[in-house]
Amino acid sequence: MKARKVFVSGCFDTLHSGHIRFLEKAAEYGEVYVALGADLTVMDLKGRAPVTTESERKYMLEAVRHVKKCVISRGTGIMDFVDELKRIKPDIFIVNEDGNTPAKAELCRQMGIKYLVLKRDPSGNLPARSTTSLRTECRIPYRLDLAGGWLDQPFVSKHGAGPVLTISVEPTMEFNERSGMASSTRRRAIELWQTNIPTGDRQKLARVLFSYENPPGTKEFSGSQDAIGIVFPGLNRLDYHGDFWPKRIVSIDDETTLRWLEAHLCLVPLGPRKPGFAVYKGKRITLGRVQALARAADGCWTAIRNFNLDEFGRCFRDSFESQISLFPGMITRDVRATISRYANMACGWKLSGAGGGGYLVLVSREPIPGTVQLKIRREKE
Repeated sequence: MKARKVFVSGCFDTLHSGHIRFLEKAAEYGEVYVALGADLTVMDLKGRAPVTTESERKYMLEAVRHVKKCVISRGTGIMDFVDELKRIKPDIFIVNEDGNTPAKAELCRQMGIKYLVLKRDPSGNLPARSTTSLRTECRIPYRLDLAGGWLDQPFVSKHGAGPVLTISVEPTMEFNERSGMASSTRRRAIELWQTNIPTGDRQKLARVLFSYENPPGTKEFSGSQDAIGIVFPGLNRLDYHGDFWPKRIVSIDDETTLRWLEAHLCLVPLGPRKPGFAVYKGKRITLGRVQALARAADGCWTAIRNFNLDEFGRCFRDSFESQISLFPGMITRDVRATISRYANMACGWKLSGAGGGGYLVLVSREPIPGTVQLKIRREKE
């Protein structure tokens, strides 16, 4: 009987036990063919050069007994493997949760290929490994904006004051560049502080990071919510009144609230924003739209404080729709289709950051299979 062909894709930078475990599990379904991300793809997705070159990575993967064959993908971006998929014609395409995207699932559906999402599952008593965990002794977090995004921009909040809600996210995985997780601000933080945010006055540290990212002469400012969301642990409410810096910052770091958020938030990778993405095109900033965004963000804050999941989901959706009413370019037809696929499993949804791709953030009662779970940075960490 002919063995089934199993297709996997990825960058496999800094080959580690987590990669081997994934390939071992994939090999249980058939002969494994690896489509390896080229050096340029790593640069595009991660904003950094790979630790080892594509030739080295191909050599190491082909030496792994679970791998039948490894080829270097000729495409670019998160779907760099399409030509290889069509050429190899596998029976099954296997991904990990953080590599699961609706675009991959849809491509497999069109080609009649079984699509399977595996959980990250270390072997035996070995520790869970990722390329991020091995590269980083660096504990500088990412930032996820929960609600009210755009109110940190004075040209928006001058029309109506309101809060932006952020959470500081542990780097348990390497989030893609241009995906609304404040990866560019995080890079500036690494330039300043290398591996950890220093101790000291958080407002001063966040101001230093904001100023470093937006030097004199900057025309399009990165909002201060990025710097604050990285420096301040836990959940934060930032109240903006027409300035670059909020009038007030309120932080919540109690374990009950953070565990509740972790239990009800998850991400669906969509792929980075495409080069040339112009979110400001067609903007429609009016008093009524800005006030609607502020009300929705304030509603999210109240719902979280009351652990009211239904209300949180509703206000979460309202915040997102208010963002879109201000900046219609945030959302595409493909993203709308993805939201429709998850709407019956979630009670709220939005896009990370300025949209155009990145991550679909879901509020749900139970963990949704195949999505990425978050770990919020705590005070003590």
